[in-house]
Amino acid sequence: MKIKVKSLSYEELLKIKKPRNKKPKRPSFILRTLIRILSIPDLLKVRFTYTSSGMKDLKNEPCLILMNHSSFIDLKIASKIFYPKPYCIVSTSDGLIGKELLMRYIGCIPTKKFVRDLRLISDINYALKELKVSVLMYPEAGYSFDGTATTLPRRLGSLIKKLSVPVVMVTTYGAFSLDPLYNELKKRKVKVSADVRCLLTKEEISKKNVDEIDNILDEAFSFDSFRWQKENKIEINEPFRADGLERILYKCPNCYTEGETKGKGIHLYCNKCSKKYELTSLGELKAIDGATEFSHIPDWYAWQRDEVKKEILNGAYNLKTDVKIYALADYKARYDIGEGCLTHNENGFTLTGADGKLEYSQSPVSSYSLNSDYYWYEIGDIISIGNNDRLFYCFPKSNIPVAKARLAAEELYKIKNIRSKSMA
Repeated sequence: MKIKVKSLSYEELLKIKKPRNKKPKRPSFILRTLIRILSIPDLLKVRFTYTSSGMKDLKNEPCLILMNHSSFIDLKIASKIFYPKPYCIVSTSDGLIGKELLMRYIGCIPTKKFVRDLRLISDINYALKELKVSVLMYPEAGYSFDGTATTLPRRLGSLIKKLSVPVVMVTTYGAFSLDPLYNELKKRKVKVSADVRCLLTKEEISKKNVDEIDNILDEAFSFDSFRWQKENKIEINEPFRADGLERILYKCPNCYTEGETKGKGIHLYCNKCSKKYELTSLGELKAIDGATEFSHIPDWYAWQRDEVKKEILNGAYNLKTDVKIYALADYKARYDIGEGCLTHNENGFTLTGADGKLEYSQSPVSSYSLNSDYYWYEIGDIISIGNNDRLFYCFPKSNIPVAKARLAAEELYKIKNIRSKSMA
C-alpha cells in the first residue's frame, strides 16, 4: 500500500493548521457491503472459520469490540464476523491521508498511535451512544513484532468503565503466521481462524473495579503465535520464512553483537561470529552447530528486552542516527521535510533537522510504548514520535533496529514511573 507524499519546508509545515476534530459518521451500508465482498477471496484462501460464545446473551446493542492485531487480514476478518452489523473503527491517522472522506464514511475514527488523545474517548462514546453503532478497537495499537501481545494501555480499564457497554473479544489464530510484519509482506499458506466471545457484560463491568477489568484484559491478550504454531503442528514450509527475521532478533546471543544478524531463506545467521540457525517449519530455531540459546523466538525477544533494561539501568543506552523525516500535519499528504538526527536515551527522544529549524523533544514518560514499524507503506522501517500537533516519522539511515527503540521506550517508561512513585 502506497501513501501520498509531498516535499515541504519546515516553515511551510508549521503554517498548516491542525485538522478540526470531526464527529464519527455512521458507517455506510454500501461501503461496508463492498468491503465484505472484497474480503471474500482472501478469506477463502486462508479457509477462514470462527467460533463464538456468549454472544446470544447480548441484546442487539452497541458493543466495544476488542481484537488482537496481527496482520493486514484483521479488518477482513472483522467484516466477515460482524457484517451486516455497523461498527466504527479506531484507526491510525495516517490511514486517512488522501482519502479522508472515504475512510470516514467507512466509519473510521482517526487517532495518533501512542499519543494521549482525549478526543478519542468522546468520539468512541459518541459512536456508541449517539450513532448507536459498535466500535472496533485494536488496543495494542501496533502490530505484534514477535507474535505475542504488545503492551496494553493501563487506562483501557477506565475507558471500559466509563463507556459501560458490553465488551466483545476477537482472538485470531494463524493471522500472524500468515503474514508476520518482519517477513516483508510475503504471505504464507496458513489456515486462519478466530474465537469471538463476550468478554464483559454491562452488569459485570458495573461490579468490577478498574484493576479487575485490566487483569481480565491482560489475560484475554495473553497469546503466543509461535507456541500456537508448534502445539498445533502448523507446518510453514515457505522457503522465505526467515526473511527479515533480523528485524526482531537483532542481537546475537552467542557473541552479543547488535545489528549483525540476518534472516534469509530458512536461516538466521550472525555476520560477526558466523553462528547460524534454521527456522524450522514449526516455527522453532535450531542452531546448525553448537548450542541453541533460544529455540522459541519470543524468548529471544524477551532476552533482548532484558538486555535493553540493563543498558538503561547502567546508563549505557544511547541511540543516535541520521534520519529521513516525514511529518503528519493534516490528511492531505505525508510531508517530506528533509533530514535530521534522532537521539534516544534516558531523557527520552530528541529530533533535530530541517537545517536547524526543527528541534523536538519527547519525555520518556509521555507514552507507555513507541510507534515503530517495518517497511512502513513500502518505504522503510520507522520510528515515529510526536504529539497532537505533529507526528514525525523517522527513517533511520544507519542499520539500527527499530525494535530495540520500542523495547527501550517501554522499559524507560516503566523505570521512570517507578522512580517517580518511590520519590512521591
